[in-house]
Amino acid sequence: MRIVMMGTGMFAEPTFERLLAAGENVVGLVTQPDRDTGNKRGSTRQAGKGMKTIAAERGIPVVQPESINTPDGVAALRALQPELLVVAAYGQILSNEVITTPTVGIINVHASLLPKYRGAAPVAYAILNGETTTGVTIIKVTPGLDSGDMILQESLDILPGDTTGTLEARLADVGAKLAVDAVRLYKAGPVEGKKQDPARVTKAPKIKKERGLIDWNQSSAKVVNHIRAMQPWPTAYTFLHRPGKEPMRVILTIARTGALSMCGPNRPPAGNVESSGKDIVSGEVVISVWSGDNARVYLLELQPAGKKKMAADEFLRGYPIVEGMRFGPEVLS
Repeated sequence: MRIVMMGTGMFAEPTFERLLAAGENVVGLVTQPDRDTGNKRGSTRQAGKGMKTIAAERGIPVVQPESINTPDGVAALRALQPELLVVAAYGQILSNEVITTPTVGIINVHASLLPKYRGAAPVAYAILNGETTTGVTIIKVTPGLDSGDMILQESLDILPGDTTGTLEARLADVGAKLAVDAVRLYKAGPVEGKKQDPARVTKAPKIKKERGLIDWNQSSAKVVNHIRAMQPWPTAYTFLHRPGKEPMRVILTIARTGALSMCGPNRPPAGNVESSGKDIVSGEVVISVWSGDNARVYLLELQPAGKKKMAADEFLRGYPIVEGMRFGPEVLS
């Protein structure tokens, strides 16, 4: 069966490599045009081996249209004469002309337990929403967003320390295995899928850069989930307010939920930097910050604007705690 791989980035790479290792007849790669996705200084996006590099090692033709849906893009795909198209994190919604090009069908490797988290950022939303389990679903591609019939599905536990980056890497391996299994099903004959339950659909739209701003009025658990979900991009950030100084942008990279307080309505405002001390779990120095639920967030690693990541104790040597120190938006209400 003539297979064309369609995907971009680290989530797609294991699927591409696993198909090749399985000896499948991959006759072409469709991937996004070359852009800075991790090599540019200061970038927090993940960059792996590269889909083009994998294709070049096997002598596989590569197609890189700005849009696969243009007449030129569709013509380039048709020239590869695909029977089955395998999609993983390609980043474009496919037109009906593209969907009807392969003679057997199109499958998509989606990083959620559909019908939950349809959209561009299923991994980030699973962490944002405090899920403890997620997974990968192989679906038939239809004109609707991630709405096709489900062919295969496998769950995966979300670890307490998982970020979007670490979780996505583990899901990519699961997706690669399922993609190979799905291809084998298609080679054996027609494949029937399971309909998605529309009552259980949730959305996971694209994450925008400004989504990284932390809302300290949220619960400590939600603040920590936010910090985890925004890594490696766009990163979670806040502004450090110190009496007599300009607000300083700070990226937060490692945090965990801290102790509850019984001080009631007289507690300090959310974002207030209370103290520092050693974390009883890790033994590391932490910065204790009030959240919106009478609990604290313990910060273990921070990155001041224009500087490297640093542990809390190193941060405190440059920015010692003073009365009135507070994290929040650039302009405090």
